[in-house]
Amino acid sequence: MTKVLTDARSIRIKGRSFLAVMLSPDLPIDDWLIRLDDLAARSAGFFLGRPVVLDLTDLQIDRQQLKDLIAELAKRNVSIMGIEGARPSILGAGMPPALKGGRSVSDIEVPAKESVDAPVKAAAAVAETRPATQSIVIREPVRSGQSVIFPEGDVTIVGSVASGAEVIAGGSVHIYGALRGRAMAGSIGNASARIFCRKLEAELVAIDGIYKMAEDMAADLRGQAVQLWLEDDAIMAEKLT
Repeated sequence: MTKVLTDARSIRIKGRSFLAVMLSPDLPIDDWLIRLDDLAARSAGFFLGRPVVLDLTDLQIDRQQLKDLIAELAKRNVSIMGIEGARPSILGAGMPPALKGGRSVSDIEVPAKESVDAPVKAAAAVAETRPATQSIVIREPVRSGQSVIFPEGDVTIVGSVASGAEVIAGGSVHIYGALRGRAMAGSIGNASARIFCRKLEAELVAIDGIYKMAEDMAADLRGQAVQLWLEDDAIMAEKLT
């Protein structure tokens, strides 16, 4: 019997991209898991429902250690969708698939900081000296439980970001209101991304995977117009006066 390949009931396959959280463990794993628990405890629901990729680039572990790590993550409700950078010899049946070719964003040169009068002026000063990039503008507040995810470039929020809400951008994040939820800039590899807000009351801020929780921020920055940037793998901040 000849099967007609154009049958209307044929399987339809489509391509689609998703933004995943990348976890990059380091040794000793037990200490890294403690830090992960600290992040999860201080930002409830951070990993809930998120696709997560495990980055094992340059991490010297064997197959059993990898199995143990995946099991420990599963206990924490962290579901690994794929593994990047692992040696083929440590992968095996029952493990998440190997991934490669993840898309990243090239770094953008940012000029030396200048004194500015408001977040909007700071954003303009940076934009004038860097190549054009994609951006989106959200003209309403981001409410609790909502997520704005735009890996292609900058995100501008004309309003506030409520507690329990989040903004994730491949470029910089500009918030012309209070930041009470989470803001993550440079989400897919842009260490030059920045976060600007008119009133800092954030639960969490992150740039290129480096994060800082509310209790780790200087008390004199709370409630102030602030810009944040990454310097030597540490998040720096200053008031916009």
